[in-house]
Amino acid sequence: MKPSLIILAAGMASRYGSMKQVEGFGPSGETIMDYSIYDAIRAGFGKVVFIIRKEFAENFKTIFEPKLKGKIETEYVYQSMDSYTGGYQAAAERTKPWGTAHAVLCAKEVVKEPFAVINADDFYGRNAFENAAAFLNTGCSNERYAIVGYDLTRTLSDHGTVNRGVCGLDAEGNLATITERINIWKKEGKIVCEDGLEPAELSVDTRVSMNFWCFDPSFFSYTQQLFTDFLQAHGQELKSEFFIPIVADKFIQEGGKVEIIPTTSLWFGVTYKEDAPFVQDSLNKLITAGEYPNKLW
Repeated sequence: MKPSLIILAAGMASRYGSMKQVEGFGPSGETIMDYSIYDAIRAGFGKVVFIIRKEFAENFKTIFEPKLKGKIETEYVYQSMDSYTGGYQAAAERTKPWGTAHAVLCAKEVVKEPFAVINADDFYGRNAFENAAAFLNTGCSNERYAIVGYDLTRTLSDHGTVNRGVCGLDAEGNLATITERINIWKKEGKIVCEDGLEPAELSVDTRVSMNFWCFDPSFFSYTQQLFTDFLQAHGQELKSEFFIPIVADKFIQEGGKVEIIPTTSLWFGVTYKEDAPFVQDSLNKLITAGEYPNKLW
């Protein structure tokens, strides 16, 4: 059974200021998602599942169905506040859904095979998808998940600070912790993190999470239980979010293993509007190098 790819595309990008998930960056108007899906097809994935808001559904389908028909199976899943809450009543003032782990949980009915999870607006690279597919096909189990670990130096922006999930390793080189560090940038040749936490300077060989995960389908039942517990503890907080690292952390605490999959791929994404020309330039360089055709579909 071929692995599936879940794309988290329900969020609107406040810092970027537009619906960047469907903005064209490639020479033929390709979105960043197009490149991820193209790489996933090359790596042997059999299905792509878009997690979106219901009001975006027609927009998404109009864009992606003509391109992908006959190339890969597609599913559309809607993340809403009351999905998989068991009838839990959130605070009346709350308007946003419950975060990335909740978004993945919304795909429970359409994904029955090992799967990867990515962000819609990040470019991950061919090698990352190939390595993820290899893990999903041979190494994934209900006791072993994985995350693709990127070199921090390859994920910084020239246009402002970034937030990154910094990976801590155990003695075997597996994931031990993910610490969300904020306000990371290059300063006088060093990588500094101005968030009041230690260390204030990060090593150049630091591995970070760009939210590219690999899971066994047992993730869904495990996450459902943790989400129920999360709602009881934090459900009345207006901005509480149930993130994938919360699930991974609990999984590790309970004896599970999360491998860190290395990759030679260059990550890039659009955090700020000023990043857009860099993304376009990076794609053009990859096309010139023969990594992608001038027109994907």
